[in-house]
Amino acid sequence: MEEFRLRFAPSPTGYIHIGSIRTALYNYLFAKHNNGKFILRIEDTDRTRYVEGAIENLIESLDWAGIHYDEGVFLENGKIVQKGDFGPYIQSERLDIYKKYVDELIEKGDAYYCFCSKERLDSVRDEQKAKGLVPKYDGFCRNLSLEEAKKRVANGEEYVVRLKLPHNKDIKFHDIVRGDIVINTEDMDDQVLLKSDGFPTYHMAVVVDDHLMNITHIVRGEEWLPSTPKHIYLYEVLGWEKPVYVHLPTVLNKERKKLSKRHGDVSVEDFKAKGYLPEGLINYLALVGWSPEDNEEILSMEELIEKFSFERVSKTGGIFDIDKLDWVNGHHIRECDIDKLTEMSIPYLIESGYIDEKVAKENYEWVKTIIATIQENLSKLSEIPEKVEIFFNNKIEPEDENALEMLKGEQVPSVLNAFREELNQIEEVDEEFAKTIMKKIQKSTGVKGKNLFMPTRIALTGNNHGPELVNIIYILGKENILKRIEYVEENYI
Repeated sequence: MEEFRLRFAPSPTGYIHIGSIRTALYNYLFAKHNNGKFILRIEDTDRTRYVEGAIENLIESLDWAGIHYDEGVFLENGKIVQKGDFGPYIQSERLDIYKKYVDELIEKGDAYYCFCSKERLDSVRDEQKAKGLVPKYDGFCRNLSLEEAKKRVANGEEYVVRLKLPHNKDIKFHDIVRGDIVINTEDMDDQVLLKSDGFPTYHMAVVVDDHLMNITHIVRGEEWLPSTPKHIYLYEVLGWEKPVYVHLPTVLNKERKKLSKRHGDVSVEDFKAKGYLPEGLINYLALVGWSPEDNEEILSMEELIEKFSFERVSKTGGIFDIDKLDWVNGHHIRECDIDKLTEMSIPYLIESGYIDEKVAKENYEWVKTIIATIQENLSKLSEIPEKVEIFFNNKIEPEDENALEMLKGEQVPSVLNAFREELNQIEEVDEEFAKTIMKKIQKSTGVKGKNLFMPTRIALTGNNHGPELVNIIYILGKENILKRIEYVEENYI
């Protein structure tokens, strides 16, 4: 059986879009499900849109997401390197290859030189639009003899090379998601294959590269569906076997519009900065347009690989729901190893000014306890500053009337006083003290149950509910607890 080979071929035009990472993910899952290979290729033939550093960002984003490819473009010690038997994997390094096949198409009569100026093309399009026609090239240079065209090229005239489509030909192909598709060439354009700058268009480069790199399945966004018949025809005239096609539905927002920067976060970088775990984001993205047979929603990468198939990809656009993402990500946070979670959380604590690097290093176990205490209630790491505020603000504010009322209870002064007395007998709060203090207060005051625990919690945090009281006591420590007791006595009792 032929080895499945799939590729992700982004353009280095900026940060990687959430829709693009899903495309990469589906390619990766299908390749790995079938014990195939996954390749990263860089399509950089549109030099006007090239962004410096974008290739590096692409590689880092894929690595962060856990989408690991087998060959292509890698980053080693800050330098871009290429590995594999089918390189180069960067299109701008393959210009001679494309030129060879463009020349072959010209000699066979399947492509032709076009000398039309931009002004003429604009004029033709405007005229077609005015008549209510679909704008396309009118074939002005189509019937130039090859001899004449070559003379004009030799004389230094600027040109492009166009694909010569046959008239009134049905081009048929099967898409795994969309089924059988038929498009007639009368509804198509003589596509530019080689631009005046010597660079191929996407249409030429993608066909040549996919063939030479033995790509078996083309998995890409549905925006490329109208271009696919041109690619099918190129395979045909070049005498190459065409791959299997899969066109994925677009990732949409809740208003069923394409995700765009205008409407909020759209890049992997955005979600990474907000503290989404790669496991959470990838798990959720897999479900945007696909579902497993068992409808399970919380899945590891290994489980996604095991269950993935294109037969279960929807034909309609997948809705990107932030609330659902938060729910999925929250689950992965709760499952996360506490040391790993703490390391990821420390930058958020430092940035918010609650700790510095010295505290993070010297009091790591204390920091870890803070994170473990809030772990259950996190949906993303950017929530950490808000969730930990109760441990760093000694000016206690009861969260509502019930909390305030609880502090007015007649037993509260004796409970707080007993707490103070116990604290004054020790140098610092350790885990043992935190675990036993409430029993000691109960014994010395006779107060127990709700009347003991509720006012203590409110006096220490201002909240009726929250993390385990033992953890709160340990995290706050002696000095902060004494300050809070004093503040509450002065302001609310």
